[in-house]
Amino acid sequence: MMLCIDVGNSHIYGGVFADKDIRLRFRHTSKVSTSDEFGIFLKSVLRENNCSPDLVDEISICSVVPQLDYSLRAACVKYFSIEPFFLQAGVKTGLNIKYRNPLEVGSDRIANAIAAVVTYPAKNIIVIDFGTATTFCVISAQKEYWGGAILPGVRLSVDALSNNTAKLPSVEIVKPERAVGRSTTESIQSGVFFGVLGACRELIHRIKEESFAKKKDTLVLATGGFASLFDKQGIYDHLVPDLVLEGVRQAAIMNR
Repeated sequence: MMLCIDVGNSHIYGGVFADKDIRLRFRHTSKVSTSDEFGIFLKSVLRENNCSPDLVDEISICSVVPQLDYSLRAACVKYFSIEPFFLQAGVKTGLNIKYRNPLEVGSDRIANAIAAVVTYPAKNIIVIDFGTATTFCVISAQKEYWGGAILPGVRLSVDALSNNTAKLPSVEIVKPERAVGRSTTESIQSGVFFGVLGACRELIHRIKEESFAKKKDTLVLATGGFASLFDKQGIYDHLVPDLVLEGVRQAAIMNR
């Protein structure tokens, strides 16, 4: 079985695959720092989900938090006796990356793109990842990664208001019933939700117009922790919660 891990700025998201099937998923804050903390956590979460750590024979990782990479690698070697694969610059991806500097593209965005082109071959694709940041990735039917857009994520927007103003509170992130809030809490919820929704619609429209000449067959995929918040809003075609983990898995297979 393969243990796949996505190390983000806020959370560590992981899963265990038996061939193509994902058997379990887990999420943890990114505050873990030492190799022993990583190793104990990973073994514990597997056991708690009735998955023996001894069955893991491959580990694949993408990380956007470089300061955690050494500890995570050491944990894999010490607690699993496995040298993990890291999705990073120089490895095979199956993509033609058109970024001016390909080294700038986050490994999580590359993982999403890999999974997107494998799952939906020969399609023009826009991937929206609703995580700490809300990111857009644009991939052509020819597997060309053209770039995308980045804006503050939903939680980041709420925290920015709370941390940088004297009287605005931190609020629960929910889909509001109406745009006009009748309290400070409702007003923040409205501004954040409909603000992100509007930004997504504008970016999708512009990306299709600039990159795909408004082609109707362009697929819009959504993933990330807050993607389900925007379900049934008409901005994406498919919600794919495990897209990044599938990309991490595919990258490991390409580089065996």
